[in-house]
Amino acid sequence: MTRRIVLTSGKGGVGKTTVTANLGAQLSRMGYRVMICDTDFGLNNIDVVTGIENLIVYDIVDAIEGRCRPKQALIQHPTFKNLYVLSSNHSLPNRYISPQTVKLMIDSLAPQFDFVLIDCPAGIDDGFHRAVASAEEALVITTPHMSSLRDADKVISVLQSYRLANINLVINMARGDMMMNGDILSPREICDILKIPLIAMIPEDDTIFLNQLGNDGTKSFKLLASNIIEGRHKIYDVTKKYSGLFGSIRRSLKKSL
Repeated sequence: MTRRIVLTSGKGGVGKTTVTANLGAQLSRMGYRVMICDTDFGLNNIDVVTGIENLIVYDIVDAIEGRCRPKQALIQHPTFKNLYVLSSNHSLPNRYISPQTVKLMIDSLAPQFDFVLIDCPAGIDDGFHRAVASAEEALVITTPHMSSLRDADKVISVLQSYRLANINLVINMARGDMMMNGDILSPREICDILKIPLIAMIPEDDTIFLNQLGNDGTKSFKLLASNIIEGRHKIYDVTKKYSGLFGSIRRSLKKSL
């Protein structure tokens, strides 16, 4: 049975699309068929992050309005053969598309896949509801900063009005050195604020943002994928390399930069 997971955030710039792309890549590497659906019709860029922007012929609006069959709008990733991308509307960026229409499109394609990952626009406006209406589970992406947490809290309160099977938290761009020094909130403090289970901690890693899906910086994404499949909450330790004598030296060097 297909699992439909919406990835959402209250605030823009928290790396939600990058998390979506890397999670999709990891699930596909594990042998699962994955479709990523971009429902951000204003600032859509999942095609750029996954590196398939030059392969797009049709988008989701073309499929909805009958200019192509739904399967023709899917782009198979050239590296991850089990990963497919349904791009957002490049042809008509200002066209209103209802949540029901998007859901019908996803319903028609979902049976071909094990996972459908829905990349949701930031905020809680029409685009948010268009994305969540097609989902059965949610991952809320936040960074360990108070402005991001406040917006994530608002999103969680709206998500709870939907009948989702589960809502889990992903802390992205987490700096282990700053957590060790007490400069940013700890995972426990963040969970106390947001009151939903933590399913992943993604370290701040420049290589993750360079279209290098599946690189060594994605150990945390492998763990996230395993957690989703197995229903676990084993969290990647971003502070490990900053503990002990050598870790203390690393923290000092980071502070001096």
